[in-house]
Amino acid sequence: MHLHKAQHLPLDQHPQLKEWMTERVEKLACWQKTQAAVEKALLSDKATANGIVNEYTQIQSTLNYTKDLSPKRTELYFYDSNEAEGIHESGDDAHEVTIHDGWHRGQDFSVDKEGFSLRNFHTGFDKWEDEETVRAEFYPEVVNFLKSYSLVFDHTIRTKSNDVKKLTQETNTSQRAPVMLVHCDYTAESGPLRVRQLLGNEAEDLLSRRVAFINVWKPIRNIVEERPLAMCDVTTSPRSDFFKLYLRYRERTGENYVMRFSPRHKWWYFPKITPDHAILLKTYESENDGRAQFAGHSAFLDPTTRPDAPTRESIEFRTIAFF
Repeated sequence: MHLHKAQHLPLDQHPQLKEWMTERVEKLACWQKTQAAVEKALLSDKATANGIVNEYTQIQSTLNYTKDLSPKRTELYFYDSNEAEGIHESGDDAHEVTIHDGWHRGQDFSVDKEGFSLRNFHTGFDKWEDEETVRAEFYPEVVNFLKSYSLVFDHTIRTKSNDVKKLTQETNTSQRAPVMLVHCDYTAESGPLRVRQLLGNEAEDLLSRRVAFINVWKPIRNIVEERPLAMCDVTTSPRSDFFKLYLRYRERTGENYVMRFSPRHKWWYFPKITPDHAILLKTYESENDGRAQFAGHSAFLDPTTRPDAPTRESIEFRTIAFF
């Protein structure tokens, strides 16, 4: 039964059976937990972990890289300032790239090797509009999901409906549109700084040991078809491909990494990822021992998206793991 779509069974001729299969059985967490293993063992690389044989095992799309104009800095101002005139902004180097369907090897990806991984994450929580309830009730679920000594310190809900908001809007920063820019959320300097800002006197002791920032990215309500998330395989993107984007706020300056283009980069995504899945994405790693440190990522326009596909709705949690 796990392979009914791969076998092209004529379920359309049996609507009650189709409804039972697609609306009930396939939405069970226990079913989804075993789907990928069955496909990996029995199907070719063209099978996705959503049970769909997809001719688009890879697609072409445009990603927005950034030109490195060093020594000129790349900057983004979050307030009106005369100093913002003439700055070099990010995302000025668009390239068409190949993005690979990762479902057939979803269980193989690792945050310590490729910089990201795919996990099952089922929840009954549905109060996504209430920021305080998300913090009070769902943050503990994220900590339990990670099963490590972790701190969840921030979250952002991303939907296309927030397109009308400027990227640099200073208020209601937990509601954003998907970011169409190849970037990583922290740098070698801003990661430890964030630990110090959040944890004060405890920070130095914690920073004396291994620390990693992990984003937990998760669809909410619907399957994601529109503007999905693409991840750059860290084994193809050395540290030298990253450079700083300076984020100018009224009271401080933050840092992200943006990336210069390289034809070596290998990009992955999980088409039609469901709300019962989550992507773990490493955005900072303190150890410099060969494991993944910074994972570049971006939302993108999938050319296979249906015109009537529902608007993407996802949430990402920023977490720190202490070892």
